[in-house]
Amino acid sequence: MSDEIFKAPPLDVSSVLHGGYHHPTLRQWQNNGRNLTKSMLIYPIFISDDPDAEQVIETLPGQKRWGVNKLEGFLGPLIKKGLKGVILFGVPMKMEKDARGTAADHPETPVILALSLLSKLYPQLLLAIDVCLCEYTSHGHCGILSPLPNPGHSNMPTLDAEKSAQRIAEVAVAYAKAGAHVVAPSDMMDGRIRAIKMGLMHAGLANRCALMSYSAKFASGLYGPFRDAAGSAPMFGNRKCYQLPPNARGLARRALRRDAAEGADMVMVKPSLPYLDIISDAAQTVPDLPVACYQVSGEYAMIVAGAEKGIYGLKEMAFETTESMIRAGAGIILTYFAPQFLDWLDEEQ
Repeated sequence: MSDEIFKAPPLDVSSVLHGGYHHPTLRQWQNNGRNLTKSMLIYPIFISDDPDAEQVIETLPGQKRWGVNKLEGFLGPLIKKGLKGVILFGVPMKMEKDARGTAADHPETPVILALSLLSKLYPQLLLAIDVCLCEYTSHGHCGILSPLPNPGHSNMPTLDAEKSAQRIAEVAVAYAKAGAHVVAPSDMMDGRIRAIKMGLMHAGLANRCALMSYSAKFASGLYGPFRDAAGSAPMFGNRKCYQLPPNARGLARRALRRDAAEGADMVMVKPSLPYLDIISDAAQTVPDLPVACYQVSGEYAMIVAGAEKGIYGLKEMAFETTESMIRAGAGIILTYFAPQFLDWLDEEQ
């Protein structure tokens, strides 16, 4: 056999890459040790104050508002498939709303009832709960409004940061007492992480309830279906004074460092796909904390809509987008695709 091929190779050896991923198993080995697993998934669930509710959410395909009486039948099969964690969002359709969100920690509020039930039914299921006031306030904002408008700014009511943080902490402690394993404040009020941590400590719960901060939550156009599902749209103005500007990478890093210093046990980036650089920053900025990201309602709805139009396969795009988040540095994924992933991951094995 001629040895000419060895004397004059057409390519430098470092240019030949296909041999490393020509087989499906070889392709799995190229993941740098990070695969999507069931334990990474947290499933967002909307809890209605109608105990028998099973209401379709038109703008969030495949998702429903659930009453507490329906939760066992809904979640039981998913837990058998390997669902490890959920995050609960309250939807008070009947409860009275007021300026301070009194219904948020009322003993009969739907998420407190759901926490009590689920902790008994499924003691191994991780119960996280969103902590915010927007679903419960008459004005739809995420904190307590100052009684006076700000004439030097906009003549519109402004948020009282100190009172807001204190009220958020009260709600978080109430949820921890009801059985939450994780409280997740999404309000973006200054100082709320320290206030919650101190509240948990004073209640003797800091060692039994983790604090997952929505540290880098951006003012995004991708929240529309969620606001429809939760009835949480603001009655006036917007949330741009407390949610982060979309181009504020430095501000996001500052918020991540601040929340870590104030006692967060985990940090979150929200939304996910437009902010992969922030997920990467989070993994580097607070390397000792787990990093979560929320594939939000608008991201999910877009992927479903594209699949329905035949632009791509649903499973293919769900995996591709989620794996991009893991590649960026996330180890916890909040996603409405969680039920499908439980089946898809079994199929992949």
